[in-house]
Amino acid sequence: MECGRDGVVPQHEHQAPLKCAAEDYAIPPSPTLSSEEFLEFKRKATTIVEEYFSTDDVAATANELRDLRVPCYHYYFVKKLVSVAMDRHDREKEMAAVLLSSLYGDVVDRPQLYKGFCKLTESCDDLSVDTPDAVDILAVFVARAIVDDMLPPAFLARQGACLPGGCKGAEVLRRAEKSYLSVPHHGEIVLQRWGGSKRITVEEAKAKISDILEEYLAAGDRAEALRCIRDLKIPFFHHDVVKRALVLAVERGGAAEGHILDLLKEASEEGVINESQITKGFDRLIDSIDDLVLDVPNARCLLRSVIHKASSEGWLCASCLKLLPPEPKKASEVDDAAVQEFKAKAVSFVKEYFLTGDIMEVVSRLEAENYSCCPSFNAIFVKKLVNAAMDRKSREKEMASVLLSSLCMPPEHVVAGFHLLIDAAEDAALDNPAIVEDLTMFFARSVVDEVIAPSDLEAMEEDASGVKAEGSAGMLALRNARALLGAKLSAERILRCWGGGGSGKAGWELDEVKDKIGRLLQEYDCGGDTREACRCIKDLGLPFFHHEVVKKALVTIIEKRGKDERLWGLLSECYGRGLITPNQMTKGFDRVADCVDDLALDVPDAGKQLGCCVERAKKEGWLDASFSMARPGQPPVANGVCS
Repeated sequence: MECGRDGVVPQHEHQAPLKCAAEDYAIPPSPTLSSEEFLEFKRKATTIVEEYFSTDDVAATANELRDLRVPCYHYYFVKKLVSVAMDRHDREKEMAAVLLSSLYGDVVDRPQLYKGFCKLTESCDDLSVDTPDAVDILAVFVARAIVDDMLPPAFLARQGACLPGGCKGAEVLRRAEKSYLSVPHHGEIVLQRWGGSKRITVEEAKAKISDILEEYLAAGDRAEALRCIRDLKIPFFHHDVVKRALVLAVERGGAAEGHILDLLKEASEEGVINESQITKGFDRLIDSIDDLVLDVPNARCLLRSVIHKASSEGWLCASCLKLLPPEPKKASEVDDAAVQEFKAKAVSFVKEYFLTGDIMEVVSRLEAENYSCCPSFNAIFVKKLVNAAMDRKSREKEMASVLLSSLCMPPEHVVAGFHLLIDAAEDAALDNPAIVEDLTMFFARSVVDEVIAPSDLEAMEEDASGVKAEGSAGMLALRNARALLGAKLSAERILRCWGGGGSGKAGWELDEVKDKIGRLLQEYDCGGDTREACRCIKDLGLPFFHHEVVKKALVTIIEKRGKDERLWGLLSECYGRGLITPNQMTKGFDRVADCVDDLALDVPDAGKQLGCCVERAKKEGWLDASFSMARPGQPPVANGVCS
């Protein structure tokens, strides 16, 4: 209910700003309005939403909302628009996302939109009563708002801290982060989740914008260029026009810069591109200036000049822009004294870690010493850690691998550290005759632990081949690591090479691990607690082997003819928490597909049951749409139909 029994606006609609919201996005307090005025606003907002879904007229909807002249209650419009769309088809969901992006900054300001999404997450439990899949739908809306730069990524953590741990709103935030924003190519996936804009796709829009700008620079017809920009009918995406125009101005300079500035000035004065979109376009270029510098070395200086000219002409508010990031120091410019000091501290960190096993202490100290995440410092730490471990016993080598996987360093920093190890391998071999074997296992283990990708290992070998001899220790280690990773069941052997199981403790045999997983799932299926089951899976310390959890759960579901919702719910919870990664989920389904013929001996319709599970997993977002159960040399398996 939105209103009290006596017609008084409920207290939660007038609450003070939440303390957990960031200052820039602080939730504004609602001004005092009579209950009649507020109820009238709600009725009109509901009518506007319904009319928009009927007419699909963004401009008319924006004007109607603006004419209500109550911007302090725009958060309710955001909540109403999304909650109505959630109960409709994908067309309306996409329309709602497009409308929010169009209204943002021009009609609905940032704090109001932020507050609207806060209200949505708080009321998700109520929304789920009428919309069973409300959690997933709202998670997509949240992810879409972040991809469209309407909500800051920090919204997930800030709002999560304001919600009770077990509520559906908290689950929405977890799913938005784990299932949508953490996957590769998440921007394209989120934008196309409901079929994409029916007007034009993102890639088509970018191509058309580039064509318009190129034709304008060739012909010089500003009126035609502005007409073409209007005809795109994507006002929420005009920031891309600004960004691409600025890139051309910086890259070509001279007369081209003047023409571009004249176009943007006239677009601003005629209202073709609003102030919010212009600011957003400049901010996007500021964010990517380091990449532009690679092609145009003086891009920073040129962009400062463009900002100054635009500001002096009055169509850009320079104070509203982000600050240009400082020029990064080159590796050669890092102070030698600072490097030597960091090396000494890195050695002490490693020694203390081997004594205490306290990973969090190492992480906090490393962050304190390398607060700017300098790649060269991270690379030095990786080298010192591995070198110290290679001089010690298997226990320390296992601990070093566990620490590497826990640091969450950028993969390129770890690769840089491995290059340092390769460069020094010949000298290290004088003190450690087993250097090749040790490096082989560290390289292979980093791939198994997903610290670096297999392609990183290939790139390392390619880079090293240009400066290292064929038979050098570093080259041998790289080749051996790639060969080891290509062997069957390599991950399990690599994880046990130093007696560990990925947790720094004595490892288990493979059969013992499988038995533990089987018993864990059996106990949960008999009435166990979901949270406890997730904790037990995590405590196994075998993230690389979570595909076995998926496989065993699927086999049980198939054997019970798809009637085991508890195990499916456990998989959903594990995936939502990030406990089972998309890679491990896909691998688990792959393994079941590989053995479906054997499974069919006990369950004749196993193929159909698996097909049902695959389709359901695709709908849940666990599997990519391209996933197939077909195997070479086997007849195609018919997809099941979920009842």
